[in-house]
Amino acid sequence: MNVQNLSVKIFADGAEVSVMKQMALNPFIKGFTTNPTLMRKAGVMDYEGFGALIAEEFRDYPISLEVFADDLPSMELQARKLATFGENVYVKIPVTNTKGVSMAPLVQRLSRDGIKVNVTAITLLSQVKEVADALEGGVSSYISVFGGRVADTGCDPVPLMEEALKIVCQKSAHELLWASPRELLNVIQAHQIGCHIITATKDIIDKLSLVGKDLQEYSLETVKMFHQDAYAAGYHIALVDKIAV
Repeated sequence: MNVQNLSVKIFADGAEVSVMKQMALNPFIKGFTTNPTLMRKAGVMDYEGFGALIAEEFRDYPISLEVFADDLPSMELQARKLATFGENVYVKIPVTNTKGVSMAPLVQRLSRDGIKVNVTAITLLSQVKEVADALEGGVSSYISVFGGRVADTGCDPVPLMEEALKIVCQKSAHELLWASPRELLNVIQAHQIGCHIITATKDIIDKLSLVGKDLQEYSLETVKMFHQDAYAAGYHIALVDKIAV
């Protein structure tokens, strides 16, 4: 297929401002997402300051910023604070807290108060249904199903995402987001089923140029790579005059 025909929106996933700026130059990038794990890995020390910075720096893009409190009152206060950083902010709310308690009531309250949310860490259709119901009557939001983590368990995520899309599409104001993809193929799969959004790291985004590449050419390039790297490393295999039979 022609990469120019991709209908799924690609959101760059990460927490390094320099990389985010580079990604913003790519016309395929339509938004940004991050989370506490990515921010910690990137060395972010000031969570609130970083959130405010990227909301302003990338104000023309939707930005998803996540709460990290575990009790509902504190989570709500964090959500409302993050939402003040800009009209482009979608507040990421986990589908449950660490005790497995559903955050659907909070999602419903925030959405109906006009706060755009991105409900995250979803892996089950029952969770998709619960969240979609909670968002009914609220402001347009994202429902993030972690297709990559589903795949990590040995399950094909495509049937799950197709069923999730049917549920979400009944709530026309909201969009399904395929989170944590593991390979470029997931972007193509998301496009094929009509998923609204998919997140992708820089490594996956960089592979967009390979879409539709001639496989014969790719094979030859791979052979040349192995050949060149072996010689560049100075590898040597002692040769014998005759091969024993």
